[in-house]
Amino acid sequence: MTSDPYRWIDNSLNALRRLHRYRSVQAIEGITGATVQREGKTLVNFASNDYLGLASDGRLQEAAVAAIQTYGTGSTGSRLLSGHRALHQQLELAIAALKGTEAALVFSSGYLANLGTIVALVGARDLVIGDEYNHSSLQLGAKASGSTVLNYRHGDVAHLQDLLATYRNCHRRCLITTDSVFSMDGDLCPLQDILDLAEAYGAMVLVDEAHGTGVFGTQGSGAVEYLGCSGRSLITVGTLSKALGSLGGYVAGSAALIDFLRNRAPGWIYTTGLSPADTAAALAAVQIIQQEPERRQHLWQNVQILNQGLDEQLGHLIQPETGFKRLPSQSPIFCLQCPSAEVAVSLGRQLCCAGIWIAAVRPPTVPTSRLRMTVMATHRPSHLAQLITALSAALELETL
Repeated sequence: MTSDPYRWIDNSLNALRRLHRYRSVQAIEGITGATVQREGKTLVNFASNDYLGLASDGRLQEAAVAAIQTYGTGSTGSRLLSGHRALHQQLELAIAALKGTEAALVFSSGYLANLGTIVALVGARDLVIGDEYNHSSLQLGAKASGSTVLNYRHGDVAHLQDLLATYRNCHRRCLITTDSVFSMDGDLCPLQDILDLAEAYGAMVLVDEAHGTGVFGTQGSGAVEYLGCSGRSLITVGTLSKALGSLGGYVAGSAALIDFLRNRAPGWIYTTGLSPADTAAALAAVQIIQQEPERRQHLWQNVQILNQGLDEQLGHLIQPETGFKRLPSQSPIFCLQCPSAEVAVSLGRQLCCAGIWIAAVRPPTVPTSRLRMTVMATHRPSHLAQLITALSAALELETL
């Protein structure tokens, strides 16, 4: 028997380093936006989920400061005990209006919202069927619920139908889970088909709008609206930390659903309420995305510019024989699949030297290593041109 029961941790870390999967944090200085300061160097930021540039908006800052001055820095307790503030209810009403639902419930994080909602809705006698590329919070929530958990092939409605036909009648309740926008690929789920199947098989549907809210829809409602599914029977979960520039999560749906979650969702009941500053900032963001559609217009113009530039400048470098592949995307998320984790890390370093900050994402977060690039409404045309030039030069070196 080993004398040190923790020795395996060092061995595991060494294995991660050998596989080029070791991760570490990199500090950013000052306020983040289309550019960031890191180690005294200015980098164009293509690693952020701040799609509309609201995280640095002065109006969100002012709202947060005012909330701190009124309520203090923390909510101090669970909202069922002492942590509920009028701001929480105002934000929930605003989210419900944005989503076109009867009610909404705000959680302290998007991860908690998914985890707490799934655990409350299903249990040991039930079935959860999820897209294999679902976010970690959806997958962990399904496992934590004690339900039978099955995955269908990514975006494969026929496979989902096969699973429903085979297993649905063996369980009390059934919950289908999916991201609306898949964060590590950029594609959208086939939501209309999923909802049609759910109706046919008596299943609930939970859609994670983390990367859809504020980005899609005429008023920024999200991908559910964009995909023509507004008003259909479903549960919408999302985060306040991406296009809304704050922190926290939410669930939107029927009044009965929200009332049930207040009484049964452990991720809401047993944790401190969202801080006043985050709540106020998110409330300001919801108002801005409805009042300023030009932010989304700028975002989608940038998406179009980058799409065209990548096709024109990198098409000859992204071929099957090179091992590089652009993953299909319908969102501001662009992913370049790489031959290996080592190559992805190397490209990330080269781009950093060229003044570009991009995330190198590797397994087990994703099935294949890739560079993940995200576009913001506040990127200027020169930023997009700099990315295309730097990426082209880096790929030229890697494919020599």
